[in-house]
Amino acid sequence: MRTTRLYLSPPDAGPRDRELLLDAFDSNWLAPLGPHVDAFEKEVAAVVGVDHCLALASGTAGLHLSLILHGVGPGDQVLVPTLTFAATANAVRYVGAEPVFVDCTLGTWTIDPDLLDEELTTARRSNRRVKAVITVDLYGQCCDYGRIVEICKRHDVVLIEDAAEALGATCNGKPAGSYGAMGVFSFNGNKIVTTSGGGMLVSHDARLIERARHLATQAREPAPHYEHRDIGYNYRLSNLLAAVGRGQLESLAQRVERRRFHNRKYRERLESLDGLTFMPEAPYGRCTFWLTCLTIDRKRFGTDRESVRRHLDARLIEARPVWKPMHLQPVFSSCRCAGGAVAQSLFDSGLCLPSGSNMTDAERDEVIELVLEARSS
Repeated sequence: MRTTRLYLSPPDAGPRDRELLLDAFDSNWLAPLGPHVDAFEKEVAAVVGVDHCLALASGTAGLHLSLILHGVGPGDQVLVPTLTFAATANAVRYVGAEPVFVDCTLGTWTIDPDLLDEELTTARRSNRRVKAVITVDLYGQCCDYGRIVEICKRHDVVLIEDAAEALGATCNGKPAGSYGAMGVFSFNGNKIVTTSGGGMLVSHDARLIERARHLATQAREPAPHYEHRDIGYNYRLSNLLAAVGRGQLESLAQRVERRRFHNRKYRERLESLDGLTFMPEAPYGRCTFWLTCLTIDRKRFGTDRESVRRHLDARLIEARPVWKPMHLQPVFSSCRCAGGAVAQSLFDSGLCLPSGSNMTDAERDEVIELVLEARSS
């Protein structure tokens, strides 16, 4: 009988993380910034294949700064996938702009390129001012950037890539985060690489990152006193947390492989069951499967998503519905949405299973047996 809770995606910390954290502590670089921050930025840039990075206190801060840097503000619209975490849409509201939500595809669970193209065309014809598109690389799966980059160029809108959940994923051989004018990663405690709390803003454009660096450090001007010409933000990552992130990043490949291994084993045992369908892996990319997700058809499987989730929860195992679409959230109920039925169906039947890189084979097999038990109970 389990006595401790098995979480969906807990931190996976090891000796190397502790070693670097103590190095930062012993050096007395306890305040924001320091040598580990500088090194972490360079190391993430190398992994993502971009030229410039900025370590931040959260991924949300990166989204906020990206919109500011591209002049998005009141009267503007930003297209956002409806199937995402609230932070993506919240950042649009931070700058006074209006999010417009776009449905996903069943084949990838990411933003539908056809609907995106249609919505941008409709907006132009109706004189709605769409300034940016924020894509979301959901659950470790990249969007179809082979199409989306061309669509954004044709409509002359900036592309910002929310890769918060997708460090280590690829699309057409290129890393997640490298497709947009700017890309954003999260190092929250539940991500594959964590700094406890933190994020990274990435870009090929040095000017954008340097401007973001200025705004993220309270927009202080180079003067012996405190001089400010812009409104700034306290958005930088601490040296202590960057040290942890560096240790985590060293084993990124192994962490991704472990999650992919869990996904494969879940599929081997459960995919043949009538009524269970796993989130597909897009043919154009390599997903990290940050979380293993599936949908449950009540009529075919014999029970519904909530019954399975509650069965796991009663046995101290965390499982969670997939993201509730933004167009169904009360705070965004007045916003326009292109489509939405696909995302709603995934929310109604979708479940995220424990997927941590430090989850044991025995723990994963326990989850599988309880899913099977829920079906027969």
